Amino acid sequence: MKFLWTTIHVKDMEESLNFYQEVVGLKLVNRFNGGPEMEICFLGEDDTKLELICSKKFNNIQPGNAVSLGFKVESLNEMINLVNEKGIEIKTGPVQPNPNLKYFIVLDPNGVKIQFAEQGVK
Repeated sequence: MKFLWTTIHVKDMEESLNFYQEVVGLKLVNRFNGGPEMEICFLGEDDTKLELICSKKFNNIQPGNAVSLGFKVESLNEMINLVNEKGIEIKTGPVQPNPNLKYFIVLDPNGVKIQFAEQGVK
């Protein structure tokens, strides 16, 4: 079995696309109408796939507090600078739970925890 994607129901497709493209760096690979008043977008390449769904049917979105998405970055300091430039608040960190990993957490426009992690830290 192979993991295919993570789905997030979003409040505002454009705001969410901007976050995942400009901050996370995922490429938009497919965007289509998923039915009456529903739009679906897929982002990412290789093993990193994200599906965003924006629908009038789901107008009271409450993202799970126990869910976070982790993305590998080459430089945690550069990523901190980018989120600061975008006016995004760092909610947790930076934290270094072991000698080889350092990360921080922000929230996406829908309240989903996004973890940016640098591996191989010395």
